[in-house]
Amino acid sequence: MGQTARVSAITWTAAGSLAAWLWLLLCQGFFWRTDVRLPGRTEPVEWPPVCVVVPARDEAAVLPASLPSLLAQDYPGRAEIFLIDDGSSDGTGELARELARRHGGLPLTVDSPGEPPAGWTGKLWAVRHGIGLARARGPAYLLLTDADIAHAPDSLRELVAAARTGGFDAVSQMARLRVESVWERLVVPAFVYFFAQLYPFRRIGRRGARTAAAAGGCVLLRAEAAERARIPDAIRHAVIDDVALARAVKRGGGHIWLGLAERVDSVRPCPRLHDLWRMVSRSAYAQLRHNPLLLAGTVAGLALVYLVPPAAVIAGAAVGDTVTAVIGGLAWLVMTGTYAPMLRYYRQPLWLAPLLPFTAFLYLLMTVDSAVQHYRGRGAAWKGRTYTRPDAVPDEG
Repeated sequence: MGQTARVSAITWTAAGSLAAWLWLLLCQGFFWRTDVRLPGRTEPVEWPPVCVVVPARDEAAVLPASLPSLLAQDYPGRAEIFLIDDGSSDGTGELARELARRHGGLPLTVDSPGEPPAGWTGKLWAVRHGIGLARARGPAYLLLTDADIAHAPDSLRELVAAARTGGFDAVSQMARLRVESVWERLVVPAFVYFFAQLYPFRRIGRRGARTAAAAGGCVLLRAEAAERARIPDAIRHAVIDDVALARAVKRGGGHIWLGLAERVDSVRPCPRLHDLWRMVSRSAYAQLRHNPLLLAGTVAGLALVYLVPPAAVIAGAAVGDTVTAVIGGLAWLVMTGTYAPMLRYYRQPLWLAPLLPFTAFLYLLMTVDSAVQHYRGRGAAWKGRTYTRPDAVPDEG
């Protein structure tokens, strides 16, 4: 009798997981589709002036692969780059100047903002300084891009054309992350998949929709919209600055768009599990607003949606319960099918798709670890600075 009750509980749990997957498949903005690319665009008659702001802290390892792509932008209008060296100890600023001398191209200004005051994350303090320098040039648009992002030669003109054609105040592209090592293949496509599940791209671009997000590595922002939304002052304490930026622009009445990039790539390597773990855990609990109830709900949700299907298949097969095994198998099949497009986008083999429950378990552990680090007072970190609470003064690491 006890065994029957246990199997029955497993069956109902598996059914709940299958129901959750059917809902995600049909009702969560078709998050699993990867065809949300830069929208249709026509080139403007007059190209507006653009300033590119690049916050950089200890980025000497990646600048040779990224900065030349910005310098070489084929933009018909006036464009200028401001690289903000945020207290680097590896010669980032000097290397940037040397790359500009060697490659030529767009004008480059390298400057430093000094240490951020209390209540500011270091990256946003650097962005603020860069935007302040850029405003003296009177740009119509600001391109906020990270120091590890490489752009195709026509990236800037395509972003501006899309923004002008669609009337967007912010156009953001999710850069294609590096996928070369075993751990990158397991973790990176899932990172973008989970992000799209939380923030379905189709909803972000829809006027009147509440969903708002951006990808911090590549955000073209209309200068007027930035002033109206008080960017970055209004989000100065945000660890997850790209989502906070998108929300601020949308609250200010702005029209935003986010999609997957075709020729905007991250050159930052994260070959080890440790590197990827740190990338996720540094901000996972901040995403949950440091709320223990949200953490518990997230852990339970990850377990139900991603871990129950394979567990039901194994448990059903072990006790000869075909119904449980079939229900779990169907949920696992839907999960696998929704993950396959992201693997194709990242040019990875489809046999990785059934391994998504294992990757989700890793993300569950990373999220819990993020909370543990928060309560130990270590908080979120960016390039050696640690933030334990929104108004904290960063501790240098």
